[in-house]
Amino acid sequence: MATREWNPLDFDIGEEEDEEGTPSPSSISPPLPYFDRDRHVAFLEMMYNLMPHHYQSQEINRLTLAFFTISGLHLLRALDRVDKDRVADWVLSFQAHPRSRAQLKNGQFYGFHGSRTSQFPPDGNGVSARNAGHLASTYCALAILKTVGFNLLTIDKESILISLRNLQQPDGSFMPVDVGAETDLRFVYCAAAICFMLEDWSGMDREKAKEYILKCQSYDGGFGLMPGLESHGGGTYCAVASLRLMGYIEDDLLSKTVTSSVINVPLLLDWCMQRQAIDGGFQGRANKPSDTCYAFWIGAVLRILGGYKFIDKIALHRFLLTCQSEFGGFSKYPGDLPDIYHAYYGYTAFSLLEEPGLNPLCAELGMTDLTAICII
Repeated sequence: MATREWNPLDFDIGEEEDEEGTPSPSSISPPLPYFDRDRHVAFLEMMYNLMPHHYQSQEINRLTLAFFTISGLHLLRALDRVDKDRVADWVLSFQAHPRSRAQLKNGQFYGFHGSRTSQFPPDGNGVSARNAGHLASTYCALAILKTVGFNLLTIDKESILISLRNLQQPDGSFMPVDVGAETDLRFVYCAAAICFMLEDWSGMDREKAKEYILKCQSYDGGFGLMPGLESHGGGTYCAVASLRLMGYIEDDLLSKTVTSSVINVPLLLDWCMQRQAIDGGFQGRANKPSDTCYAFWIGAVLRILGGYKFIDKIALHRFLLTCQSEFGGFSKYPGDLPDIYHAYYGYTAFSLLEEPGLNPLCAELGMTDLTAICII
């Protein structure tokens, strides 16, 4: 359960329906004509204090939900609404610790659990049969700690990094946990971001990871989540951001005079530019509808490459406003109800658009520049 991909639309959120069973036009308010920061702060404050019951099915991903909430407040310049010390203590309580140094070689990953339900209680002898963390939860935990100004050098990073190597596969990919899980670019990215934030690359073989990433670039320039799969916005972000974090590509690559790169940049740029649809939004794959979150996944790739200047920013701004909820937050599609996942990536998208009142974004880490360079 802990390894399945989170779908923020798993929850059963009902809509007002007409007699034919379709959403009533009267239930959909016209979009606000501007980015309403105050409503978004209120939306995230609600999430910070009490998650709505619709998120119960995502309890296993509690740290991920917390990351969207706390990092979102920082993007909105409202981190003062958070009790930083309390948040840091809560996050630290999720770290898995080995009973001895010898256990670091037992194959388990001593990162962070995603929630209390994945922290199995010890048996009668005080021994925990399963005490493993999860890569995505560990990324979110470290990101939250950086956001609230906690010094990551004071945590048990040795246990994280030594056991992180247990998750890297012979082909360079990563599993998120030590048993029964898939391997794809999402977890390569998590591993790279973890090592980057801890300022220590001993937790992974970067060269092997690079070779795996390069095998995922498709004939059309985008990246699939695994070699041979269809190009996908999320996979493309994970590939490009990982290569940037690992130092294999430069920032603002298009402005450099370098004529060669480890990836096919012209083809990638072309694929990314084709993802902006006629409605101004970005799609994750060819022939798919525009979706709020891809304004970040594709937009951040273009920012890293130096190609963000080529998009139609006015049209994107207009599309995103159609997904802005009257309750605060953003929805996946225009007219839907908001959720925390699309809310967060809506904020990151507006940060990329340099919306007044928002903190600048570190595209490769998916958090504010201030957090990335530890200025809180």
